[in-house]
Amino acid sequence: MGSARTRTNRERLAVEAILRDHLMRDSGTRDVMRLGILQTDAVRDDFQSEFGDYPGMFHGILSQGAETEPLEFTNYDVRREEYPERLADCDGYLITGSRDSVYDDAQWIRTLGEFVLELDTTRTPLIGICFGHQLIAHVLDGETAPADVGWTVGVHTSEVLAQQAWMTPCRASFRLISSHRDQVVTLPSRAVLFAASEICPNGGYTIDGHILTFQGHPEFEPEYAARLMTSRRELLGEQRFAVGMASLAQRIDSVLIAKWIVNFISVARRA
Repeated sequence: MGSARTRTNRERLAVEAILRDHLMRDSGTRDVMRLGILQTDAVRDDFQSEFGDYPGMFHGILSQGAETEPLEFTNYDVRREEYPERLADCDGYLITGSRDSVYDDAQWIRTLGEFVLELDTTRTPLIGICFGHQLIAHVLDGETAPADVGWTVGVHTSEVLAQQAWMTPCRASFRLISSHRDQVVTLPSRAVLFAASEICPNGGYTIDGHILTFQGHPEFEPEYAARLMTSRRELLGEQRFAVGMASLAQRIDSVLIAKWIVNFISVARRA
């Protein structure tokens, strides 16, 4: 146990040194982190005037998490077969959430799955959020299926099972907004689980230092989650709807998770 703790501390110190060095560079010469957003769904047309679309939500929250780290975003609508010409066009990629299921019979999902395999083979940094979290598991010998508990909506707390070097600042747990009916029921064989809750046992995992996933939505604001739940009220049922809406009064840790994501990519792209 002592040697494992020492190793974790050393890893954390190494990561912090990388991050300090990166942040102390002159802003004129500081590397820009180029992130590719792999868009798998769109906000409803009647919601977009108020909330924008999913890529914009990620631009906003990740920019908050990056603080002084300069970010540059490129959006790829993978439902329309939009992909980078070269993997090196971006330093890392993020797969968004979607109303679709990863096991649906759709060509764009199969094509995205092939791209995930390519990113994994080349150890290109990859972040999966909700659908992305589920798709990566689905492609890399895990399993995603409809959850026995049905829909999970509103704010939920996940426990951090093992502190990782990129988790700065450290937290023993975090809260995110959830909106999903499917879950990862079997992790990929190479995955390391780091976040879990009673309602979602496989809430976040890493793979080989270049893949990071979360079932929850750091990009969602409570106001958007409320509109989304209201639009699905009949589908959710009154009790689930009421509990989910009430939970939105809780503090959420979206900026914290955005910091973790940026930290993870900062380290992974230099590995």
